Amino acid sequence: MSGGQKQRIAIARAIIKSPTILLLDEATSALDSESERVVQEALDNASLGRTTIVIAHRLSTIRDADVICVVHNGRIVEAGSHEELMENLYGQYTSLVRLQQMDNQESDGNVSVRVQGGQLSILSKDLKYGPKLSSESGSNMLTSSSIESNLPSSVPNRKKPPVPSFKRLMAMNRPEWKHALYGCLSAALHGGVQPMYAFVSGSMVSVYFLTSHDEIKEKTRIFVLLFLGLAVFTFFFNIIQHYSFAYMGEYLTKRIREKMLSKILTFEVNWFDEEENSTGAICSRLAKEANLVRSLVAERVSLLVQTISGVAIACTIGLVLIAWRLAIVMIAAQPLVVVCFYAQRILLKSISKKAIKAQDESSKLAAEAVSNIRTITSFSSQERILKLLKRVQEGPRRESVCQSWLAGTVLATSRSLIICTWVLNFWYGAKLIDDGKMMAKAFFEIFSIFVTTGRVIADAGSITTDLAKGSDAVGSVLAVLDRFTTIDPESPNGYVTEKIKGHISFVNVDFAYLTRPNVVIFKNLSIEIEDGKSTAIVGPSGSGKSTIISLIERFYDPLKGCVKIDGRDLKSYHLRTLRQHIALVSQESLLFAGTIRENIMYGGGASENVSESEIIEAAKAANAHDFITSLSNGYGDRGVLLSGGQKQRIAIARAVLKNPSVLLLDEATSALDSQSERVVQDALERVMIGRTSVVIAHRLSTIQNCDIIAVLDKGKVVECGNHSTLLAKGPSGAYFSLVSLQRYLC
Repeated sequence: MSGGQKQRIAIARAIIKSPTILLLDEATSALDSESERVVQEALDNASLGRTTIVIAHRLSTIRDADVICVVHNGRIVEAGSHEELMENLYGQYTSLVRLQQMDNQESDGNVSVRVQGGQLSILSKDLKYGPKLSSESGSNMLTSSSIESNLPSSVPNRKKPPVPSFKRLMAMNRPEWKHALYGCLSAALHGGVQPMYAFVSGSMVSVYFLTSHDEIKEKTRIFVLLFLGLAVFTFFFNIIQHYSFAYMGEYLTKRIREKMLSKILTFEVNWFDEEENSTGAICSRLAKEANLVRSLVAERVSLLVQTISGVAIACTIGLVLIAWRLAIVMIAAQPLVVVCFYAQRILLKSISKKAIKAQDESSKLAAEAVSNIRTITSFSSQERILKLLKRVQEGPRRESVCQSWLAGTVLATSRSLIICTWVLNFWYGAKLIDDGKMMAKAFFEIFSIFVTTGRVIADAGSITTDLAKGSDAVGSVLAVLDRFTTIDPESPNGYVTEKIKGHISFVNVDFAYLTRPNVVIFKNLSIEIEDGKSTAIVGPSGSGKSTIISLIERFYDPLKGCVKIDGRDLKSYHLRTLRQHIALVSQESLLFAGTIRENIMYGGGASENVSESEIIEAAKAANAHDFITSLSNGYGDRGVLLSGGQKQRIAIARAVLKNPSVLLLDEATSALDSQSERVVQDALERVMIGRTSVVIAHRLSTIQNCDIIAVLDKGKVVECGNHSTLLAKGPSGAYFSLVSLQRYLC
């Protein structure tokens, strides 16, 4: 949804509550004039008989308020109704009203307009205008055909993710081959510790059946030294094993994250529009999938090598060195033992995961409640949230009861079967001892070895689900690394230009977002934007104004037709070089996690040679220098507590520093109060001189001085011309109606 559409949803949510006290904080700031008028009427009706508090930059929303308070530097300096405050010709309120009033009086006296700056604006209203422009439009620069209802479906086929290649994954760890060798060797040696420990433990039991105390002491001393040796052996080789594989894993994680992020940053915006590629999903993939791949290569490979080595040594000792008859029987029973241990571990792990998954919905509800605590508190919805939480907990509770019965049954069965295998081992071992085919000492040795071996195999087997997850993670990682963007910013065949004039052409453009292919934005749209001039586009929220900016920046490609700059198709340019000549200030400007100085320096692109004086000049041009220097750390402040208007001015300074040939302003002053807007607009007018400027705005005060003003309605241009030409059409004109409406609102 666009900003205006989201705003209307929030307003609807407030109205349906039918509250006693209604709080409106810039409730219509993101709406176009027509929508603002309709919504304001609804808010006025909703305010009847209620205590209403309104915070606004647009004075159109507070003119009929019973009491208007003017706040300056944290104090109320004036209070009264609109008429009472206007009586003070030199008052603060009167000054604010003057700033918002349009002062270019037309000869007929019906409309008074003041528009600042050269900018591109598209206005839209449900008016009956044909698809073609008449000669009275004052310009032949812009044309568009009627929009057809259906657009050819050209959504590209989605390719299946590649089959996980562990060979390729291991190749990514090739620089750490020495550590891989040391790790595997250490894991193999460490794998032999468990059967050797079991063998020594079984042998030591026989010591206590000796009759000579001296012999018992001597044998005990030997076994103590053996255990001590195993401890020292385990200590050193365990360190080498885990260090080597951890070293491999961390470098692999670093390499995967760097490659994934560098690849993701080249993808077209369409890819990010998909739900599975949202900001949270991408951050999760960078964090979790890289760790899963590391776990697969490091911990899992280490455990598998260790397990294989331990099983091989255990079987060799049992079959060759001790008693092959009992070893065969115990080896034959090992699959049952392994299955029992495996079932226990997998069941307990799955129960834990299912319990967590069952709680996902309630956890999501709780997270949303905490993150939106202001909204919940303002609507007094605490009881409703608690009832919803109780309702979503019912399913997890029933699931937990079922899982408990299943766990009890499986655990009881598996442990009973393990005891049964022990019974078999003891019975057959006793039979062999009775027949004189094996000594009691050999029985204890081989029994200890294979009982522990079964547990070791089960531990290794329990990682199969982790291996599956790791396999999925590998496939997901490779899918990102193997994907080629449809809009390559670093195309080697792209045309590199050191300077552009900024002549922009839309030629028979068809466009719809691939995530919403059935919603037509443009159909056969043609626009000419002359270089060095300012063009303004105005229209309602969601009418496609920002889409024009996105197509100029080549965030998206048209489905049909083309967008040209200086007569050359955008697709033929080296995109990263081209964007160095284009600056964008969007409606919702976000600052990066850095100082204000660093945020402004982003306007200099990759250059680190931006001087302090250039940064300060850019800040002054954006009317940001004064408030920056008033901060405790000045340009070194991180600006966490900056207001929306201050952040917007930082973004404008960033664009000014870039010194672009094409300046794109998408509601660049929407977050500013009237006084700041006027100062920033004056700065933008100075910046726009000699540049191609495309401005999208709802406030007509920002577009009156534009060379061309285009009125857009449902993806087609219904009027275009300069301010005077469009007003000369009178009440039948779309622009005249919009100016009249905004005049009425002000």
